[in-house]
Amino acid sequence: MVDGIFDSHAHYDDEAFAADRDELLRSLAAHGVRRVMNVGSSMESSRTGIELGKAYDFLYSSVGVHPDSAREINNDTLRELAELAREPKVRALGEIGLDYHYEDACPREIQIPAFERQLALAKELDIPVIVHTREAANDTLELLKKYRPKGIVHCFSGSVEMAKEVLRLDMYIGFTGVLTFKNARKAVEVVQYAPADRLLLETDCPYMAPEPLRGRRCDSTMLQYTLARMAELKGLSPEEMAAITWKNTCSVYGLPE
Repeated sequence: MVDGIFDSHAHYDDEAFAADRDELLRSLAAHGVRRVMNVGSSMESSRTGIELGKAYDFLYSSVGVHPDSAREINNDTLRELAELAREPKVRALGEIGLDYHYEDACPREIQIPAFERQLALAKELDIPVIVHTREAANDTLELLKKYRPKGIVHCFSGSVEMAKEVLRLDMYIGFTGVLTFKNARKAVEVVQYAPADRLLLETDCPYMAPEPLRGRRCDSTMLQYTLARMAELKGLSPEEMAAITWKNTCSVYGLPE
């Protein structure tokens, strides 16, 4: 087992963890996981994530509204996000972005201005963003180029060509257990292409459990599998890859190593 892992993107406020959240979180250190970023995806989860950060020394928080919940964004909620972002353990604005896969949940005409307003807020507050993008690469890149935020494109599912554009913006790229899937051709190509100092490990739990645990509820104890695959693709030992991704995650979130 490799020690010193930072889960750069998790959702421990999710109902999937209601029955055993405390027990699970307190077990993570025994599985080599030393820090976790709990990521907001709505106003409610952003508030809950802050409370989790207060309860666990190793857990940090981000606040933001996912594109599926983009209807929540208005002047009042933007003011609240700005207030929440000033909490001591809040280290990013996210997850924000565009998702055209389930556009019926929220049309792009609502998603785009909500994303743009949150990008502008992140620039105003000088904090990194955590970007969600699905089947919306062109519009996502257009807005990232316009605002040039610091931060992460998480759960990366794009091509090498998209990765090149993200890396030109000096952003980081996060990978989940999808990297271990047999059909993960694009993710494998991007990890092989990208410099190691721009890669992050994440679970996106409770989703995206890696092979051989695919289909189960995901949690940070499963990062050893994603780490091993990333290390293999970069020609490094898991220990070396863990150290690199730890440094990268601390850097993007402005945390001491």
